[in-house]
Amino acid sequence: MKKTIQSLLTAVLATTVATVPTLVASAADYPERPVSLVVAYNPGGATDFQARIVTMLAGKENYMNMPMVIFNRPGAGGKVGWTQFASKAKSDGYELAAYNVPHFIAQAIVFKTPYGIDNVEPVANWGADPAVLIVPKDSPFNSVKDVVAFAKKNPDKLTINGAGLYVGHHIAYLQFAKESGTKLVYVPETGGAPALKNVISGQVMAGFNNLSDAFRSQDRVKILGIADLERHDFLPDVPTFKEQGVSVDNSSVNFRGIMAPKGTSEEILAYLSEKAVAMFGDGKVQGKMKAGGSPMHVMTRAEVQAMWKERQAYLSDLLKDLVQ
Repeated sequence: MKKTIQSLLTAVLATTVATVPTLVASAADYPERPVSLVVAYNPGGATDFQARIVTMLAGKENYMNMPMVIFNRPGAGGKVGWTQFASKAKSDGYELAAYNVPHFIAQAIVFKTPYGIDNVEPVANWGADPAVLIVPKDSPFNSVKDVVAFAKKNPDKLTINGAGLYVGHHIAYLQFAKESGTKLVYVPETGGAPALKNVISGQVMAGFNNLSDAFRSQDRVKILGIADLERHDFLPDVPTFKEQGVSVDNSSVNFRGIMAPKGTSEEILAYLSEKAVAMFGDGKVQGKMKAGGSPMHVMTRAEVQAMWKERQAYLSDLLKDLVQ
């Protein structure tokens, strides 16, 4: 009996040792086929639009030499796609996802989710997109002060939408409602694209949306204020909320990048971060992003790790104050 057990243990050990070179070799040969990238928002929205630009050169030999294929899994402000990704994605480097911060961090704080900064691995960051307050082109509102004045005279009458619950838009809304002392109605949408469409069509009176989407839709919306600490180069004539007397800061700025499942090897993560940072910095990518009004903010894996931890601590305190 002892000999049988010993033989089995020897066989298991031999098999384990034999597989180590294979694992290392597979990491060295990575990637050998196209890599998928889940976008947890609708086609045509800011995250989808930008993800397609920043990954368009992945198939080039000096980058990944394999294309990155985008799959849209929208719903519940990103919760549907990120839940499936964190629960089911393989950690072999071939299944990645786009992240949005503060979105997935705030949702993990408020809700019980399978995703959070301890359950996924950052690869690299490509952009930082502030939230803006928008209204239909024919709206009587021409400033944040106009919106506040109406809301104070008409409690619970002003409808403002955003791309879901506890996404950057919702956080900007919560700050705006608190700091302006108004009673508003928030309408969560499935993503930024339908939220923008419903503002344009007048289904809601106003909305918080991405600067990049609003920038491309200036012929159909008015942009009243930027939820950031200073004006933006893309919209130099649009004042911040603070300039208009409402203390909304940059907590809702939408950082976007690529993440991998927990358990992905450090070799693959290092490779992905190096190639992604190089792709994001390519002149063709930068040019297309600028033309589309999409602000870039490139960060390495280490820089994103630090940013995630800082945002986690900050949002934990912020949401205690904002969520009733």
